[in-house]
Amino acid sequence: MNLPDLAVNDTLAKLVTLHAREHGDEIAMREKDFGIWRTFTWSQVHARIRAFALGMTKLGVVPGEVVGLLGDNRPDWVMGEVATHALRGYSLGIYRDALDEEVAYLITYADVKVVFAEDEEQVDKLLNLAERLPTLKHIVYSDPRGMRKYTDPRLLPATELVAMGEALHAQQPDLYERMVAATRGDEVAILCTTSGTTSNPKMAMLPAGNLIRHVASYLSVDPKGPEDEYVSVLPMSWIMEQVYAVGMGMVSRMRVNFVEEAETMMHDFREIGPSFVLFAPRLWEAIAADVRARMMDASPFKQKMFELGMKLGLEALAKGERSAIADHILFKALRDRLGFTNLKSAATGGAALGPDTFKFFQALGVPLRQIYGQTETMGAYTVHRADDVDFDTVGLPFDAGVQVKVIDPDHNGVGEIVTTHPNMFAGYYRNENATVADVRDGWMHTGDAGYFNTKGHLVIIDRIKDIATTAKGDRFSPQYIENKLKFSPYVAEAVILGDKRDHLSAMICIRLSILSKWAEKNRIAFTTYADLSSRPEVYELLRSEVERVNATLPEAQRIAKFLLLYKELDADDGELTRTRKVRRSVIGEKYGTIIEAMYAGQPKIDVDTMISFQDGTKQRIRTTLTVIDLVPVKAKTPQPVAA
Repeated sequence: MNLPDLAVNDTLAKLVTLHAREHGDEIAMREKDFGIWRTFTWSQVHARIRAFALGMTKLGVVPGEVVGLLGDNRPDWVMGEVATHALRGYSLGIYRDALDEEVAYLITYADVKVVFAEDEEQVDKLLNLAERLPTLKHIVYSDPRGMRKYTDPRLLPATELVAMGEALHAQQPDLYERMVAATRGDEVAILCTTSGTTSNPKMAMLPAGNLIRHVASYLSVDPKGPEDEYVSVLPMSWIMEQVYAVGMGMVSRMRVNFVEEAETMMHDFREIGPSFVLFAPRLWEAIAADVRARMMDASPFKQKMFELGMKLGLEALAKGERSAIADHILFKALRDRLGFTNLKSAATGGAALGPDTFKFFQALGVPLRQIYGQTETMGAYTVHRADDVDFDTVGLPFDAGVQVKVIDPDHNGVGEIVTTHPNMFAGYYRNENATVADVRDGWMHTGDAGYFNTKGHLVIIDRIKDIATTAKGDRFSPQYIENKLKFSPYVAEAVILGDKRDHLSAMICIRLSILSKWAEKNRIAFTTYADLSSRPEVYELLRSEVERVNATLPEAQRIAKFLLLYKELDADDGELTRTRKVRRSVIGEKYGTIIEAMYAGQPKIDVDTMISFQDGTKQRIRTTLTVIDLVPVKAKTPQPVAA
């Protein structure tokens, strides 16, 4: 693996300039637009970044100022970000589905004057905030569709910004080169929001050189190069998408591809046939659920072949082998259908992936690896090696420079995970108190509980504050049980309850896309999500799924009662983080009445509430939740949770 001299090329702007000079005609990025893949060479990327940077200079952006980026994953996001770094400014990615309050908070807190907004939807979000964004002076948009009706003086088409920059370049041809030469790797370049559990996220300050060196460390154990293809689908605001789509793209010249729409993602993904992919656990779970759901509509013969292939594949996986028969009758065609044929490496991170889902893809032949890290640690710092994958762990540290230890362990060796390495964040932006609280003597305190197994792999149990103990003194990890439930194609989310209670209970959200097909096939009429989730036939189906999970758990960790919630858990409602982690304090407060009724032994719980949708509309929900009492089952293969 030949990497550039990263001691000299220690900023992203310097790397782009180098690649444009040495590999100008090579493809750097692609974007699907109107059904056609548009390519961007390194020379074109460099020219547009230069125009953006010089154009922002004309707008008055100076070193140390923050530029916001809001929208879907697009080449202009990456180029706007690197242009900001060329000015020695800070880029701040904002989740495209962030609520108005969060957008207003981030922009005003960081005194953002310029925001790159992708299209009409994102421009609307900013304009609707009006006087709540007093610092915002310019809104640069890339997609002109629907924009002719606006007259706000802050609006600026990206084409005009480019024209301004090109005019300045014509006047001062060496200005941009001097700006890039002045950038320094030890200076902060990126403000990356943490997921956290509060409505106002912290902003981790990430120096450019730290990002680049950490990417190089990652590449030493999971190499990428100019021949590799990557499809960017996770939010650009998330630290790991920054590492892959921006960092690895710039350091290794891995080609980065951007899909047209979320709805066309898997189709576009298959067209590219990437060699590397990063999906969040929820996406791996959704793909596995979709595969299993499609088999419901398959012929009896195909269903039998699927069952045989999975059986043979999982049996071979348990022995550390691959089944040639399973590959021939099932897996080869399935990998092709999913776009996984060319995969050399695949990763999951951001939250825990259930072992059943992990084994499903391993048996399928997907070279899946778990990664683990935090925004403050420049994303992941542990990963499985290609020849040493253990679905119960998150692997080993990248290299000797990454130190990980477990402090204050209990008698099982479980304690808090802390880490340090040379490429961590430089603190929280304008929040020194939070920095001091989280980083002590150079060690990042993660708040996660875990231990090292006999092979030296790191095992993550759960958030320390989320590990629970029943009234009988039995400890359990809610996340571990939730992930086992989510392997079912019918379960979208689950929340396990039982801390300081006599038994465990579960609130389950059905996976509407799958269950609606199941209901149609079984001629079960329904109108809404709440209506379908209340059907007795659905309860019976989910009872069998919960009992299947119970059979794999120690008796003290089995679910005694469950109900099906009348709505999906939603990040917009504060119930999940943007990386889809359950916010247990919010759940406990919001559904406290339902939880208390379950534990009070009520068989039926009446609900009369209002739910809000993204478009601002509201709907009244009046329904009755059924609480199912489960008959204890005999454990088949107990899998105790170390806690």
